[in-house]
Formats: sequence, C-alpha cells, structure tokens
Amino acid sequence: MEQPEPPEQPAFPHPISPLEQALHAARALVIADLVAGDVAEADVVSLVEASVVQRRWWVEQWPEGVEYVAGLVAQDVQDALLERYGRWPLCPVCGAGDPHALDVEPELGADPHWVCHKAGVKVSAVGSLGSATGGPGGGPGGSGGSGGAASS
Repeated sequence: MEQPEPPEQPAFPHPISPLEQALHAARALVIADLVAGDVAEADVVSLVEASVVQRRWWVEQWPEGVEYVAGLVAQDVQDALLERYGRWPLCPVCGAGDPHALDVEPELGADPHWVCHKAGVKVSAVGSLGSATGGPGGGPGGSGGSGGAASS
C-alpha cells in the first residue's frame, strides 16, 4: 500500500507581523548607512540591535508609531555613537569648515531623511547614505571618508 504524502509545509509557518517587518527594515536601513560610512563594526551593530529591542517595546505600546521606527533607530544609533566615538554620519555636502553630523528629519515621522542643517539640504533617505557618499568606504579614496564617525 502506498503511503500518503504529508501535507506541504509553508516556507514560513508564521507570517511576519507588520511590527517585525518594520523593525527588520529599520535595522537594515541603519546598517546600510553604517556600511556606507565604513563604521559597521560588531560593537556598532550591537548598538543597532539594542535600539531595535528598545523600539520593539515602544511600538508595542504605541502601534501607530510603527512607521516612525526607522528614523528613531537611526537617531538612537547616532546618539549612542556620539557618546562612544563621535559624530556620525558626517556631512558629505559641506567640504569646508568643521566636520558636522547630519540630522534625521522628521524627528518623529515617516520617510526619514538625513539632512544638513548648515547647507539646508536633504542629503539622502535613511538607508541610502551610500548613494550620497559614494558607497561603502564613505566616498572616493576611502576608508571612512565623509560618512565615518569623527571624534568630538
């Protein structure tokens, strides 16, 4: 007698919730920007993970804030890097004068961007710094270039 075939198992037995999708996307976007600045070392990526854990709790308390997670994780990592290493990401627009960091705008909103307040311009979407800095390595010639962290 022939054995019946077991029912097919879906590749992902449990669908990923919108919350987890947003957290995974935020992690990927911020790590892409860290790679663009050539600062994606293990201890720095750990800062991203710590922020994602914190923001998971935050969004569980306020589900309407799910669309703000990418900008908040970027800001969290930027603040943590400032405390440990210096400003990040450095502005690739302003070549002269003191190096300064980009800011995330809106501070609490969807579609976050890195902006230079000194020049008054949007530099790139969070997750797309590589296109503004010339890709991994922070630009031409570089290890770090304009996207790296600078001691304050």
